[in-house]
Amino acid sequence: MAKSWWEIEILCDPALEDLIFWRLEKFGCRGMSSEAKGHSQLLRAYLPQIQAQLLDLAALSLWLRQDALTVGLPVPATRWHLIDEEDWASGWKDHWQPQEIGDRFLVYPAWLTVPESPERLILRLDPGVAFGTGNHQTTQLCLEALEMRISDSNSHAVVADIGCGSGILSIGAVLLGAKKVYAVDVDPLAVYSARNNRDLNQISAECLFVEQGSIDLLPKLTEGKPVDGIVCNILAEVIIDLIPAMSAIAQPQTWGILSGILLEQVKPIADTLEEHDWVIAALWKRQDWCCFNIRRS
Repeated sequence: MAKSWWEIEILCDPALEDLIFWRLEKFGCRGMSSEAKGHSQLLRAYLPQIQAQLLDLAALSLWLRQDALTVGLPVPATRWHLIDEEDWASGWKDHWQPQEIGDRFLVYPAWLTVPESPERLILRLDPGVAFGTGNHQTTQLCLEALEMRISDSNSHAVVADIGCGSGILSIGAVLLGAKKVYAVDVDPLAVYSARNNRDLNQISAECLFVEQGSIDLLPKLTEGKPVDGIVCNILAEVIIDLIPAMSAIAQPQTWGILSGILLEQVKPIADTLEEHDWVIAALWKRQDWCCFNIRRS
């Protein structure tokens, strides 16, 4: 008999996407996808039937409701049903297609054939359970900011990616011409995903380091040398805790790209940056999200 999986579908406010992905990952989901549905976002996640009973799924729905109420956003609609192994293996991939981002990137699912003469930089990706497919506004903002920061004129840039997830921003930096990228994430599944995507894009481990850990590991990886750029696309609360430690890996010319930040979270981020000698060079907005482009003062 074919193994069965729960397919969990969640229709939500786009601003809830990061929080729901985090909750689904904590719940044990294996694959996740996201697609726009009008002004809402439809998230899908998959979980082996043996890992959850109906009461567990009901509890998940309640947690999602509480999470939304806590941040003052509309309660998402959650439903679930069983599918067979064959449907799970390909089902979530059907909802993710190649996507142009910024002026130069084309994010391409790993299971599709790459065009022979692409006009854009092909960034191949198989996200697995790690966050970062290019669908989310924060990822798009960060890739567009990287286009501005890394060009042929500064192709020797050394970049740190804190909370790298699927590795999409690290890979994007290398494709743009960064000399070296140090990527860290506390989640071992994210590290596994980022390394796989590094290999998928035929990038060497000497050019893109991926290790489990956080910002405190970076001075060891860089042998105490400062980096030219820092990218960090995670939750605002975590970014606030990381800002003081960014100075340890920065030099006077270091720039930064920070996202995963809702518009109402701008002030505490801005205040913390100012306290630690960072200047906001630009603030980009898309729907309910924003991206800080910063530099040392």
